[in-house]
Amino acid sequence: MARLGILFPGQGAQHPGMGRPLWERFAVVRGIFAEASDVLGRDVQALCFDSSEEDLRETDLAQPALYVVGYAGWLALGEVLGDDLEVVVGAGHSLGEYTALAAAQSYSFADGLRLVAERGRLMRRAGDDAAGVMVAIIGLNGEGVEEVCASVRTRCGPHDLVVVANDNAPGQIVISGTPAAVELASQSARERGARRVVPLATSGAFHSPLMETVAVALSQAIESTAIIRSAHPIIANSTALPIQEPAEIRAELSQQLSARVRWVDSVRRMKDYQCDALVDVGPGQVVAGLARRIDSSLTVLSIGDGDQVDAVVQSL
Repeated sequence: MARLGILFPGQGAQHPGMGRPLWERFAVVRGIFAEASDVLGRDVQALCFDSSEEDLRETDLAQPALYVVGYAGWLALGEVLGDDLEVVVGAGHSLGEYTALAAAQSYSFADGLRLVAERGRLMRRAGDDAAGVMVAIIGLNGEGVEEVCASVRTRCGPHDLVVVANDNAPGQIVISGTPAAVELASQSARERGARRVVPLATSGAFHSPLMETVAVALSQAIESTAIIRSAHPIIANSTALPIQEPAEIRAELSQQLSARVRWVDSVRRMKDYQCDALVDVGPGQVVAGLARRIDSSLTVLSIGDGDQVDAVVQSL
């Protein structure tokens, strides 16, 4: 029996048609799509399969869709592996942390979906209320990007802000903040040797202090959700430390929206659990690719949109 670490992607991994191979093959997946449609009051199958790329960029649509497809992949993996599925640790990138906790049975699928839908709604509203942007800095190390942000903050006006939002992989750092400050930081990063500066299609300055008001509103929904001890440790985004107890989980979910995603440290922390493999359970292969860049010695597999489930099982 292989010891697995399970990874779930966040916003950015979505694409039209995601999860269709899972839905076509597994009855349990069709059942979870039907449950999701009942919870959300909309056709989730149509949302995932028929939406345009532009529609799926909308935060309030992308997040529930990713949660459902990620959880569907988890169910499919369990269906194929059966008693041979042994998960010793899990993690999820930003929104993916909610899917990871659902897979670890900290809350029901339906309760997690309600939280994710509220998170997406609040995040989109925050973007509508106050302008904020995110940019990926490629080819500059974390220390260099930190220095860029610190320098820009000393030159900005009192209402401008830029911080490191996602430490995704060596040489791939995302910054977040107000448009003017992020533009200054982008220029400075280019001058310091960044290979590329890539604006991200988000509706706000996620994982920055500009999300603190949203985080407070979301924490009310988190506090009213039934949460139990997780079946296995989850490496928290904001600290890269393992959590399992309900109080730890509530605190993490309440703060992660305005805190940095420490993905490099999180993946490295998972090595402590001596996993035979890390499995990216979600659409695309975004977090699998990041994990390979973080540590090339890791065995990293991906079920993709469900079309690679058998290949993962054979590898294990």
